[in-house]
Amino acid sequence: MYYAGIDAHRSYLTVAIVDERGELVHERKRVPVGDGSPLMEALEGYRPLEVVVETCPFWPWIYDTLETTDVGFHLAHASRLGAIAKAEVKTDQLDARMLARLLSVGLIPEVYPKPAEQRDMVRRVRHRKLLVRERTKLVNRIHGHLHSQGLEVGRSRLLRKGGRDWLLETGWAWLSQEQRRVVGSYLRLIDATTKEVEAAEVRIRKSALRHPGAQLLQTIPGIGPYRSLLLVAEILPIARFPSPDHLVSYAGLAPRTRSSGGITRHGRIPRSANRWVRGELVSAIPTHVRLAPRSPLTRHYEMLKERIGWPKARVATARKLARVIHRMLETGEVWRGDPPVDSPAEGESSEPMCGLDRPR
Repeated sequence: MYYAGIDAHRSYLTVAIVDERGELVHERKRVPVGDGSPLMEALEGYRPLEVVVETCPFWPWIYDTLETTDVGFHLAHASRLGAIAKAEVKTDQLDARMLARLLSVGLIPEVYPKPAEQRDMVRRVRHRKLLVRERTKLVNRIHGHLHSQGLEVGRSRLLRKGGRDWLLETGWAWLSQEQRRVVGSYLRLIDATTKEVEAAEVRIRKSALRHPGAQLLQTIPGIGPYRSLLLVAEILPIARFPSPDHLVSYAGLAPRTRSSGGITRHGRIPRSANRWVRGELVSAIPTHVRLAPRSPLTRHYEMLKERIGWPKARVATARKLARVIHRMLETGEVWRGDPPVDSPAEGESSEPMCGLDRPR
Protein backbone atom coordinates (compact mmCIF):
# COMPACT_ATOMS: atom_id res chain seq x y z
CA MET A 1 0.00 0.00 0.00
CA TYR A 2 1.17 3.50 -0.90
CA TYR A 3 0.01 6.87 0.37
CA ALA A 4 0.28 10.14 -1.54
CA GLY A 5 0.06 13.64 -0.12
CA ILE A 6 -0.80 16.46 -2.51
CA ASP A 7 -0.07 20.09 -1.68
CA ALA A 8 -2.35 21.93 -4.11
CA HIS A 9 -1.92 25.44 -5.50
CA ARG A 10 -3.58 27.42 -8.24
CA SER A 11 -1.11 26.56 -11.00
CA TYR A 12 0.80 23.53 -9.74
CA LEU A 13 0.81 20.58 -7.32
CA THR A 14 3.50 19.00 -5.18
CA VAL A 15 3.16 15.23 -4.81
CA ALA A 16 4.88 13.02 -2.22
CA ILE A 17 4.35 9.24 -2.01
CA VAL A 18 5.34 7.12 0.99
CA ASP A 19 5.11 3.40 1.68
CA GLU A 20 3.47 1.67 4.64
CA ARG A 21 6.46 2.49 6.87
CA GLY A 22 6.24 6.17 6.01
CA GLU A 23 9.41 6.12 3.91
CA LEU A 24 9.46 8.53 0.98
CA VAL A 25 9.52 6.55 -2.29
CA HIS A 26 8.63 9.21 -4.85
CA GLU A 27 8.28 12.97 -5.08
CA ARG A 28 7.29 15.35 -7.85
CA LYS A 29 7.51 19.13 -7.61
CA ARG A 30 5.45 21.65 -9.57
CA VAL A 31 3.15 19.18 -11.31
CA PRO A 32 1.11 21.38 -13.69
CA VAL A 33 -2.66 21.55 -13.35
CA GLY A 34 -4.98 21.07 -16.30
CA ASP A 35 -6.73 17.99 -17.61
CA GLY A 36 -5.32 15.78 -14.86
CA SER A 37 -2.92 13.77 -17.01
CA PRO A 38 0.26 15.22 -15.39
CA LEU A 39 -1.14 14.24 -11.99
CA MET A 40 -1.89 10.70 -13.13
CA GLU A 41 1.63 10.43 -14.57
CA ALA A 42 3.06 11.49 -11.19
CA LEU A 43 1.04 8.74 -9.47
CA GLU A 44 1.78 6.05 -12.07
CA GLY A 45 3.39 2.84 -10.87
CA TYR A 46 2.28 3.03 -7.23
CA ARG A 47 -0.68 0.78 -6.49
CA PRO A 48 -2.69 0.25 -4.39
CA LEU A 49 -2.70 3.97 -3.64
CA GLU A 50 -4.59 6.33 -1.34
CA VAL A 51 -4.36 10.09 -1.93
CA VAL A 52 -5.02 12.96 0.49
CA VAL A 53 -5.37 16.70 -0.17
CA GLU A 54 -6.34 19.53 2.17
CA THR A 55 -9.59 21.48 1.81
CA CYS A 56 -8.87 24.37 -0.55
CA PRO A 57 -10.42 25.90 -3.69
CA PHE A 58 -8.53 23.39 -5.87
CA TRP A 59 -9.52 20.00 -4.45
CA PRO A 60 -12.68 19.42 -6.59
CA TRP A 61 -10.85 18.93 -9.90
CA ILE A 62 -8.40 16.56 -8.22
CA TYR A 63 -11.32 14.55 -6.82
CA ASP A 64 -13.04 14.47 -10.24
CA THR A 65 -9.80 13.29 -11.88
CA LEU A 66 -9.34 10.41 -9.42
CA GLU A 67 -13.00 9.45 -9.00
CA THR A 68 -13.07 7.10 -12.00
CA THR A 69 -9.69 5.50 -11.24
CA ASP A 70 -8.54 2.86 -8.76
CA VAL A 71 -6.97 5.53 -6.53
CA GLY A 72 -8.65 6.25 -3.19
CA PHE A 73 -9.32 9.89 -2.32
CA HIS A 74 -9.31 11.55 1.10
CA LEU A 75 -10.10 15.18 1.90
CA ALA A 76 -8.41 16.59 5.01
CA HIS A 77 -9.95 19.30 7.19
CA ALA A 78 -7.33 22.06 6.85
CA SER A 79 -7.87 23.85 10.16
CA ARG A 80 -8.04 20.64 12.22
CA LEU A 81 -5.01 19.30 10.40
CA GLY A 82 -3.05 22.39 11.45
CA ALA A 83 -3.76 21.56 15.08
CA ILE A 84 -2.24 18.10 14.60
CA ALA A 85 0.87 18.96 12.61
CA LYS A 86 2.51 22.34 13.14
CA ALA A 87 5.98 22.82 11.74
CA GLU A 88 8.50 25.59 12.22
CA VAL A 89 9.70 25.12 8.63
CA LYS A 90 6.96 25.03 6.02
CA THR A 91 7.48 24.20 2.34
CA ASP A 92 5.35 22.56 -0.34
CA GLN A 93 7.44 19.39 -0.19
CA LEU A 94 7.26 19.13 3.60
CA ASP A 95 3.50 19.68 3.56
CA ALA A 96 2.99 16.96 0.94
CA ARG A 97 5.17 14.52 2.91
CA MET A 98 3.38 15.33 6.15
CA LEU A 99 -0.02 14.69 4.53
CA ALA A 100 1.13 11.34 3.13
CA ARG A 101 2.59 10.17 6.45
CA LEU A 102 -0.46 11.24 8.46
CA LEU A 103 -2.64 9.30 6.01
CA SER A 104 -0.44 6.22 6.35
CA VAL A 105 -1.05 6.10 10.12
CA GLY A 106 -4.74 7.07 9.97
CA LEU A 107 -4.44 10.54 11.53
CA ILE A 108 -6.15 12.56 8.80
CA PRO A 109 -9.23 14.50 10.05
CA GLU A 110 -11.41 13.75 7.05
CA VAL A 111 -14.12 15.83 5.41
CA TYR A 112 -16.79 14.40 3.10
CA PRO A 113 -15.88 15.28 -0.51
CA LYS A 114 -19.12 16.16 -2.28
CA PRO A 115 -19.41 14.70 -5.80
CA ALA A 116 -19.83 17.02 -8.79
CA GLU A 117 -23.64 16.88 -8.93
CA GLN A 118 -23.98 17.71 -5.24
CA ARG A 119 -21.45 20.54 -5.54
CA ASP A 120 -23.55 22.07 -8.32
CA MET A 121 -26.61 21.85 -6.06
CA VAL A 122 -24.67 23.67 -3.35
CA ARG A 123 -23.62 26.36 -5.81
CA ARG A 124 -27.24 26.80 -6.93
CA VAL A 125 -28.65 27.51 -3.47
CA ARG A 126 -25.66 29.53 -2.26
CA HIS A 127 -25.85 31.71 -5.36
CA ARG A 128 -29.43 32.61 -4.55
CA LYS A 129 -28.47 33.39 -0.95
CA LEU A 130 -25.62 35.65 -2.03
CA LEU A 131 -27.85 37.49 -4.51
CA VAL A 132 -30.38 38.20 -1.76
CA ARG A 133 -27.57 39.39 0.51
CA GLU A 134 -26.29 41.83 -2.13
CA ARG A 135 -29.80 43.13 -2.71
CA THR A 136 -30.21 43.70 1.03
CA LYS A 137 -26.97 45.71 1.07
CA LEU A 138 -28.34 47.98 -1.67
CA VAL A 139 -31.59 48.49 0.24
CA ASN A 140 -29.63 49.34 3.36
CA ARG A 141 -27.69 51.99 1.47
CA ILE A 142 -30.96 53.62 0.41
CA HIS A 143 -32.06 53.54 4.05
CA GLY A 144 -28.87 55.39 4.91
CA HIS A 145 -29.71 58.22 2.53
CA LEU A 146 -33.25 58.43 3.89
CA HIS A 147 -32.03 58.48 7.48
CA SER A 148 -29.68 61.36 6.67
CA GLN A 149 -32.77 63.41 5.76
CA GLY A 150 -34.74 62.38 8.82
CA LEU A 151 -36.90 59.88 6.91
CA GLU A 152 -37.65 56.31 7.94
CA VAL A 153 -39.31 53.45 6.11
CA GLY A 154 -40.03 49.96 7.38
CA ARG A 155 -37.55 47.13 6.88
CA SER A 156 -37.91 45.35 3.51
CA ARG A 157 -40.71 47.74 2.53
CA LEU A 158 -38.58 49.18 -0.28
CA LEU A 159 -38.70 45.77 -1.97
CA ARG A 160 -42.48 45.99 -2.26
CA LYS A 161 -44.52 48.19 -4.59
CA GLY A 162 -46.00 50.26 -1.78
CA GLY A 163 -42.58 51.15 -0.40
CA ARG A 164 -41.19 51.95 -3.84
CA ASP A 165 -44.18 54.21 -4.57
CA TRP A 166 -43.69 56.03 -1.25
CA LEU A 167 -40.02 56.60 -2.04
CA LEU A 168 -40.69 58.05 -5.49
CA GLU A 169 -43.75 60.09 -4.55
CA THR A 170 -42.92 61.32 -1.04
CA GLY A 171 -39.34 60.56 -0.03
CA TRP A 172 -37.84 61.67 -3.34
CA ALA A 173 -38.53 65.36 -2.68
CA TRP A 174 -36.46 65.26 0.51
CA LEU A 175 -33.32 63.94 -1.18
CA SER A 176 -30.65 66.15 -2.70
CA GLN A 177 -29.97 66.04 -6.42
CA GLU A 178 -26.86 63.88 -5.93
CA GLN A 179 -28.72 61.57 -3.55
CA ARG A 180 -31.41 61.07 -6.19
CA ARG A 181 -28.77 60.01 -8.73
CA VAL A 182 -27.21 57.57 -6.28
CA VAL A 183 -30.53 56.16 -5.03
CA GLY A 184 -31.75 55.82 -8.63
CA SER A 185 -28.64 53.77 -9.41
CA TYR A 186 -29.34 51.57 -6.39
CA LEU A 187 -32.94 51.04 -7.50
CA ARG A 188 -31.83 49.89 -10.95
CA LEU A 189 -29.34 47.48 -9.40
CA ILE A 190 -32.06 46.18 -7.05
CA ASP A 191 -34.39 45.55 -10.00
CA ALA A 192 -31.66 43.71 -11.93
CA THR A 193 -30.72 41.64 -8.87
CA THR A 194 -34.38 40.80 -8.22
CA LYS A 195 -34.65 39.33 -11.73
CA GLU A 196 -31.59 37.16 -11.03
CA VAL A 197 -33.07 36.06 -7.69
CA GLU A 198 -36.34 35.08 -9.37
CA ALA A 199 -34.49 33.10 -12.06
CA ALA A 200 -32.44 31.33 -9.39
CA GLU A 201 -35.61 30.47 -7.46
CA VAL A 202 -37.15 28.90 -10.57
CA ARG A 203 -34.12 26.61 -10.92
CA ILE A 204 -34.24 25.80 -7.21
CA ARG A 205 -37.93 24.89 -7.30
CA LYS A 206 -37.33 22.54 -10.23
CA SER A 207 -34.41 20.87 -8.46
CA ALA A 208 -36.34 20.54 -5.20
CA LEU A 209 -39.25 18.98 -7.05
CA ARG A 210 -36.97 16.27 -8.44
CA HIS A 211 -35.11 15.54 -5.20
CA PRO A 212 -36.79 13.00 -2.85
CA GLY A 213 -34.96 14.31 0.21
CA ALA A 214 -36.02 17.89 -0.48
CA GLN A 215 -39.62 16.78 -0.98
CA LEU A 216 -39.49 14.95 2.34
CA LEU A 217 -38.20 17.99 4.25
CA GLN A 218 -40.84 20.24 2.70
CA THR A 219 -43.46 18.40 4.75
CA ILE A 220 -42.07 20.35 7.75
CA PRO A 221 -43.89 23.70 8.13
CA GLY A 222 -41.41 26.51 7.54
CA ILE A 223 -39.21 24.59 5.09
CA GLY A 224 -39.88 25.35 1.43
CA PRO A 225 -38.06 24.49 -1.82
CA TYR A 226 -35.02 26.72 -1.23
CA ARG A 227 -34.46 25.75 2.39
CA SER A 228 -35.03 22.04 1.77
CA LEU A 229 -32.66 21.95 -1.21
CA LEU A 230 -29.97 23.79 0.72
CA LEU A 231 -30.23 21.34 3.61
CA VAL A 232 -30.02 18.19 1.48
CA ALA A 233 -27.20 19.70 -0.60
CA GLU A 234 -25.18 20.42 2.52
CA ILE A 235 -25.83 17.36 4.70
CA LEU A 236 -26.51 14.35 2.47
CA PRO A 237 -25.74 11.51 2.61
CA ILE A 238 -27.19 11.38 6.11
CA ALA A 239 -25.05 8.32 6.90
CA ARG A 240 -22.17 10.79 7.33
CA PHE A 241 -23.71 11.57 10.71
CA PRO A 242 -23.97 8.45 12.91
CA SER A 243 -26.39 10.18 15.29
CA PRO A 244 -28.56 13.32 15.39
CA ASP A 245 -26.05 14.93 17.74
CA HIS A 246 -23.38 14.65 15.06
CA LEU A 247 -25.59 16.70 12.72
CA VAL A 248 -26.23 19.22 15.51
CA SER A 249 -22.47 19.59 15.97
CA TYR A 250 -21.88 19.91 12.22
CA ALA A 251 -24.40 22.76 12.09
CA GLY A 252 -22.73 24.48 15.03
CA LEU A 253 -25.87 24.40 17.15
CA ALA A 254 -24.33 22.68 20.18
CA PRO A 255 -22.86 25.06 22.78
CA ARG A 256 -19.16 24.79 23.45
CA THR A 257 -18.36 22.76 26.57
CA ARG A 258 -15.34 23.16 28.81
CA SER A 259 -14.84 20.60 31.55
CA SER A 260 -11.91 20.56 33.96
CA GLY A 261 -11.49 19.55 37.57
CA GLY A 262 -15.02 18.24 37.80
CA ILE A 263 -16.49 21.61 36.72
CA THR A 264 -18.38 21.75 33.43
CA ARG A 265 -19.27 25.01 31.74
CA HIS A 266 -21.39 25.47 28.62
CA GLY A 267 -20.66 28.53 26.49
CA ARG A 268 -21.81 30.02 23.23
CA ILE A 269 -22.32 28.11 20.01
CA PRO A 270 -19.09 27.85 17.99
CA ARG A 271 -18.35 30.05 15.02
CA SER A 272 -16.51 27.30 13.13
CA ALA A 273 -19.35 25.23 11.67
CA ASN A 274 -21.47 24.98 8.55
CA ARG A 275 -23.02 28.46 8.76
CA TRP A 276 -25.31 27.73 5.80
CA VAL A 277 -27.05 24.87 7.61
CA ARG A 278 -27.16 26.70 10.93
CA GLY A 279 -28.54 29.87 9.36
CA GLU A 280 -31.41 28.12 7.62
CA LEU A 281 -32.36 25.98 10.61
CA VAL A 282 -32.47 29.02 12.90
CA SER A 283 -34.33 31.10 10.29
CA ALA A 284 -36.91 28.33 9.85
CA ILE A 285 -38.10 28.53 13.46
CA PRO A 286 -40.16 31.78 13.30
CA THR A 287 -41.88 30.58 10.13
CA HIS A 288 -42.58 27.18 11.67
CA VAL A 289 -44.03 28.79 14.80
CA ARG A 290 -46.35 30.90 12.66
CA LEU A 291 -47.46 28.06 10.39
CA ALA A 292 -47.68 25.29 13.01
CA PRO A 293 -48.69 26.93 16.31
CA ARG A 294 -49.51 23.59 17.98
CA SER A 295 -46.56 21.46 16.89
CA PRO A 296 -44.06 20.01 19.40
CA LEU A 297 -41.37 22.34 18.06
CA THR A 298 -43.56 25.39 18.61
CA ARG A 299 -44.46 24.32 22.14
CA HIS A 300 -40.79 23.76 22.89
CA TYR A 301 -39.92 27.21 21.56
CA GLU A 302 -42.68 28.99 23.49
CA MET A 303 -41.67 27.27 26.72
CA LEU A 304 -38.00 28.26 26.33
CA LYS A 305 -38.78 31.79 25.18
CA GLU A 306 -40.45 32.59 28.50
CA ARG A 307 -37.44 31.29 30.42
CA ILE A 308 -34.34 32.27 28.42
CA GLY A 309 -35.57 34.76 25.81
CA TRP A 310 -36.29 34.37 22.11
CA PRO A 311 -32.70 34.45 20.71
CA LYS A 312 -31.50 31.47 22.76
CA ALA A 313 -34.86 29.75 22.42
CA ARG A 314 -34.64 29.98 18.64
CA VAL A 315 -31.20 28.32 18.60
CA ALA A 316 -32.31 25.61 21.05
CA THR A 317 -35.38 24.86 18.93
CA ALA A 318 -33.23 24.77 15.78
CA ARG A 319 -31.19 22.13 17.58
CA LYS A 320 -34.37 20.08 18.02
CA LEU A 321 -35.26 20.64 14.38
CA ALA A 322 -31.86 19.30 13.30
CA ARG A 323 -32.55 16.10 15.22
CA VAL A 324 -35.96 15.76 13.58
CA ILE A 325 -34.43 16.27 10.13
CA HIS A 326 -31.80 13.61 10.84
CA ARG A 327 -34.52 11.16 11.82
CA MET A 328 -36.65 11.95 8.77
CA LEU A 329 -33.78 11.58 6.28
CA GLU A 330 -32.61 8.39 8.00
CA THR A 331 -36.02 6.66 8.03
CA GLY A 332 -37.89 8.36 5.19
CA GLU A 333 -40.75 9.31 7.53
CA VAL A 334 -42.67 12.48 6.71
CA TRP A 335 -43.56 15.20 9.17
CA ARG A 336 -46.83 14.19 10.82
CA GLY A 337 -48.14 17.69 11.33
CA ASP A 338 -49.84 19.27 14.32
CA PRO A 339 -51.41 16.98 16.92
CA PRO A 340 -55.14 16.38 16.49
CA VAL A 341 -57.66 18.75 18.06
CA ASP A 342 -59.29 15.97 20.11
CA SER A 343 -57.39 14.46 23.01
CA PRO A 344 -55.53 11.28 22.09
CA ALA A 345 -57.02 7.98 23.02
CA GLU A 346 -55.84 6.33 26.19
CA GLY A 347 -52.40 4.83 25.72
CA GLU A 348 -51.74 6.83 22.56
CA SER A 349 -49.31 9.73 22.21
CA SER A 350 -50.13 13.06 20.65
CA GLU A 351 -46.52 13.51 19.46
CA PRO A 352 -45.79 13.12 15.73
CA MET A 353 -43.97 10.05 14.50
CA CYS A 354 -40.91 12.19 13.78
CA GLY A 355 -41.25 13.95 17.12
CA LEU A 356 -38.51 15.14 19.42
CA ASP A 357 -35.97 12.92 21.13
CA ARG A 358 -37.84 9.70 20.44
CA PRO A 359 -35.83 6.68 21.70
CA ARG A 360 -34.19 4.73 18.93
